[in-house]
Amino acid sequence: MLWTEKYRPHTLEEIIGQEQVIDHLLAFAQKGSIPHLILTGKHGTGKTSAIQCLAKRLYGENWQMNTSVFQTADLFLQGKNYLEQEERYAHLFRKQVGLLANFKYITKSYAAMRPLDSAFKLMVFEDAHRLTREAQQALRRIMERTSGTCRFILSTTNPSAILPAISSRCLPLFFAPIESGMMERHLVGIRQKEIGCGGMHRCNDDHVDLIVQASRGDLRRAIMLLQLAMQSGKKIDLAVMDLSETATTTAATLAAVRNGDVRKAKQYVESLMIESGLSGQEVLSEIRAVAHREYNHPDIAIALADADARIRHCNNEFIQLGAMLTEIRGVFT
Repeated sequence: MLWTEKYRPHTLEEIIGQEQVIDHLLAFAQKGSIPHLILTGKHGTGKTSAIQCLAKRLYGENWQMNTSVFQTADLFLQGKNYLEQEERYAHLFRKQVGLLANFKYITKSYAAMRPLDSAFKLMVFEDAHRLTREAQQALRRIMERTSGTCRFILSTTNPSAILPAISSRCLPLFFAPIESGMMERHLVGIRQKEIGCGGMHRCNDDHVDLIVQASRGDLRRAIMLLQLAMQSGKKIDLAVMDLSETATTTAATLAAVRNGDVRKAKQYVESLMIESGLSGQEVLSEIRAVAHREYNHPDIAIALADADARIRHCNNEFIQLGAMLTEIRGVFT
């Protein structure tokens, strides 16, 4: 069994590192009413767990009956094949029409289902940044027509990809990267439980610290790395760099800035956010790694820190990243 599921929080109070967000969700649950929500933040910060725990708090044993979850990344990457093969949608899928028409029909059908022993049900869209512009426009109209019996929750790592017509109807809640000390304590607790069960290789504190550094605030990734280390008994080599397409694009971004082509650099950043699905903070993390390796200039570090602070306060990610690139350009002149 994956430890990410074994140690998934069962209540809102068990979610770590998101105290302000959890206070809001607990207040909503206590009142028995919530607004439409946009949950933003990088992967592994607790967005999906928070949705499940909120549903359990609102509906008890009927939480699954009153919660419809749409995996939009799978839907819009795999297309009609996904709808035809997915058991939940196969009975609603219409082969003779396109993907967008199917999305509208299926979403309307689920929204039209009456909630069970409740005034409203939850319509959850994971990876909502994968929704096309046309799909978001259709979703806006569905939200308007069914807001009396449905509450919509959009979970995303890239809030800038959500149309203003939808985001203006939702309360944004930001899930921050998990703080290193808190993550380390959580991993140590899991390590102790697994050692107590027997059959596990020991993982020393230095190795836990390396896992925390490699995870960059992503608790899900940290737990997966801990499981790999303890079950295999092998030390994870964090020195091996992942020369992925994302890393290549990030390097090209800084190269364009160095050559004075800020416009081109902004296009690369937009590609990372729109095509690769990275959030603004994830883009910053990628740029920080390349800048540290290739330039290691203190003024670049300051520019990155300033941009990170502004984005954390929910400012527009595209604008703040563009401003940061312009600031870094001044370092090379």
